[in-house]
Amino acid sequence: MHSPSTTELEVRRIRELVQERRFAEALGAVDAQLVKTPENRDVLYLRAHSQRLLGDVPAALATLAGLEHLHPRFSRLYQERGHCYVALKQAPQAIEAFLRGVHINPALPASWSMLEALYRMTRQTENAAQAAAHVATLQTLPPEVVTATALFSDGELAEAEQLIRAFLLEHGHHVEAMRLLARIGIERDVLDDAQLLLEAVLELTPDYRAARFDYAQVLIKRQMHQAARKQAEMLLAEDRSNRNYRTLHALTYVGLGLHERAIELYRGLLSDSTQPADLHLSIAHSLKTLGRREAAIAEYRAAAAARSGYGDAYWSLANLKTYRFEESELQQMRAAEAAASTSVVDRYHLCFALGKALEDRLQYASSFEYYARGNDLKRAESRYRPEMLELNTRLQIEVCTPGLFARHGASGVRSGVPAADPIFIVGLPRSGSTLIEQILASHSAVEGTQELADLPRIVAALKGREPDLDNPRYPGLLAQMSGEDYRRLGEQYLTDTRVYRTGKARFIDKMPNNFRHVGLIHLMLPEAKIIDARREPMACCFGNFKQLFAQGQEFTYSIADIARYYRTYLELMRHWDAVLPGRVLRVQHEDVVNDLEGNVRRLLDYCELEFEPACIEFHKTERSVRTASSEQVRQPIYREGLEQWRHYAPWLGPLREVLGDALERYRD
Repeated sequence: MHSPSTTELEVRRIRELVQERRFAEALGAVDAQLVKTPENRDVLYLRAHSQRLLGDVPAALATLAGLEHLHPRFSRLYQERGHCYVALKQAPQAIEAFLRGVHINPALPASWSMLEALYRMTRQTENAAQAAAHVATLQTLPPEVVTATALFSDGELAEAEQLIRAFLLEHGHHVEAMRLLARIGIERDVLDDAQLLLEAVLELTPDYRAARFDYAQVLIKRQMHQAARKQAEMLLAEDRSNRNYRTLHALTYVGLGLHERAIELYRGLLSDSTQPADLHLSIAHSLKTLGRREAAIAEYRAAAAARSGYGDAYWSLANLKTYRFEESELQQMRAAEAAASTSVVDRYHLCFALGKALEDRLQYASSFEYYARGNDLKRAESRYRPEMLELNTRLQIEVCTPGLFARHGASGVRSGVPAADPIFIVGLPRSGSTLIEQILASHSAVEGTQELADLPRIVAALKGREPDLDNPRYPGLLAQMSGEDYRRLGEQYLTDTRVYRTGKARFIDKMPNNFRHVGLIHLMLPEAKIIDARREPMACCFGNFKQLFAQGQEFTYSIADIARYYRTYLELMRHWDAVLPGRVLRVQHEDVVNDLEGNVRRLLDYCELEFEPACIEFHKTERSVRTASSEQVRQPIYREGLEQWRHYAPWLGPLREVLGDALERYRD
């Protein structure tokens, strides 16, 4: 049970003073509390509320301006601003404020009621009717659902979840409550629960479009793009003009690697868009993946021009690795990063972009400062716990013993599916895995896909719903499973990945984190090939530190976390070598750079593939590449990155210290 803090207790007391209309006392208490917690959202809101009710509307508006700077996604600040403008008899400004509030939080009955009245007063009959319809809808919902929706919209997830779970326990199946609980699950990244809830909602109400839209988004987040496309097409069949449905549809094509079609759909949306920045960015990402560099640059620049301080657009240019910023662009990035109004997300994107831009200008001290600042911002919003990976490593070593593998290979009867189709490339990001992928995908018999989420999804199912982080089911469950269980998982993996294939005999799964699951891979797909892409630790770890990943890889935003992760990786790979000797091919990135043909032949021999010259001329192969190294692998062998970290050696002492003996034993 959560015990309220001193601040929470004081906020409750101030709310009671406001409810008792003791506004002067409330304001005095608020000002005293602000000395202790000057950025507290609820205290600032109560200050503005009390100021307005005491008749000091200008002071209330000034407080709300400060609150917006600190908490721009807080819907009730806009509702309060709307009331201030009503008091000033400024209807257009009041309408704008109330609309901003309900855009963030549709469960604001007071805002909808005020909008209805303001629209009627200004003779906007159609808008008034729409506002009245929202009021009527909210009146049909149980108060608990309305309150929980408001809490959810303002980011108070724990309170919203507690309220809605209690409501569902008492009232059973209620589609709005179930959908809200699913949305909370999406926000918390508990996607399997969210998927089950939304499937139940759609079974009860198949025509509920908002729930189907949420469901499609969950499927995309779970990398189930074919199923998501089906849902998007069902929505479009009902409303072909809906921009949200059309955007969702395009995103499913991106997930399936069908970028030409995605670009076509995004361009169709761009023609009449009032906010084109995100569309330009999406088009650019697909163009980059297809290797159309100049067209991608033009779209990234269009995205930056369409929205001032758009950090992702600048970082995407930097992330091409071969782009060089103009002086004017550098000035714009510096100004946007320093601006108080810049959001945290834009700020850390800009920091990483500035780090790369200054690195290219050989200004290493300033570059490292921006890289460090961007990492600090990103790490602050992460829930990454290195102890969880280290626990998993210890359990993998305890569970995946020679005895386990012997039991599933006894008497010539092997578990799993004896299919040689998959080639897994594992290791750390920024370890040269994209180069290995490009070499192999240049072979006529090999399909290059992407970092597939299918194995992680199988692992998530084995962990079970609401896993116990301190006593997880996986990997312990591996010792209890039968050969038939592993066969079923192998077949599931091959079936689920078929959508990414075009008929070639072999295909690549380049999800780097799969190094944690080599034992599972061996048990479910004993004929699959597994390649460990390894890079010298200082280069690899610093390469991760200066990379801002689109998603996942939360270990990369702290020097200490990166070094711990690398050490854990070495420990687990050493275990796989001991219990599955010869099963994994280790490929050292520096060796590939120094002897390309020798290592290409070694890779092909291991994969039981005939030598083809195209594998040495990998940079000529035209295919989609979705990782940060996409431009580098479209050039002849890339040597520049081998020693790049040495420019930053004066600031990397802590990294060297935490890596310890990994600096020598990484080649063991």
